Amino acid sequence: MSNLLLSYLNKRMSETEVVSKSTTQVAGPVITISREIGCNGLKLASKIADHLNSKIAGANWKVISKEVFHESAKELKMDPEKLRKTLHQHEKFTFDDILNAFNDKNYKTDLMIVKTMKKIILQIATEGNCIIVGRGGHVIAANIKKALHIRLIAPIEYRINTTMNNNNLNREEAIDFIKQVDKERTAFRKAILKQDPQNEIYDITFNRAAFNEDEIIDLIEQAAAKKNVI
Repeated sequence: MSNLLLSYLNKRMSETEVVSKSTTQVAGPVITISREIGCNGLKLASKIADHLNSKIAGANWKVISKEVFHESAKELKMDPEKLRKTLHQHEKFTFDDILNAFNDKNYKTDLMIVKTMKKIILQIATEGNCIIVGRGGHVIAANIKKALHIRLIAPIEYRINTTMNNNNLNREEAIDFIKQVDKERTAFRKAILKQDPQNEIYDITFNRAAFNEDEIIDLIEQAAAKKNVI
């Protein structure tokens, strides 16, 4: 599945270089999912894509998340893991880090990384028929009319239990994991979005503990139809 997605992204990147604001008005359709850790956003996105593809003739919805890092790293000629760590880093750079950057001819500035990633996310959203999980997609694709922006939240106990089950962790380890990922995602959002998370707008927010997956998928389908996304 991952190889198919990367092939799709490679083809799209070779065809599309610049996306204007006017283009985004007729772009899409796209669904973005922002989620708290422990809400199983990727699993839900995959089930939404399967549901839409089974119900809509000729549909080819894809789920995009970590593939953004691979494409950005490829364009910047960086190691994907190094790029990911740069965007998720919440500590200050040390003086040694700064000196090393000056001595590294392949060093890429944060601005270059952010600009490349935002361009790729917007190109993916513009191409359409994709569900972008995380990566600030709801802000980057905000000008696209045929879009549905979803936020997944849940009570902390739900998130802890899900994290324990997904990662084979005990309760204390799960709590530490949630704190770490929350810090990394906050750092990423600051790097990419440059705005207060409290100012971010979603079309619809779901409490994962209040609905099962089939109910959420049904509600998302109704909301997507209302917004002419499907």
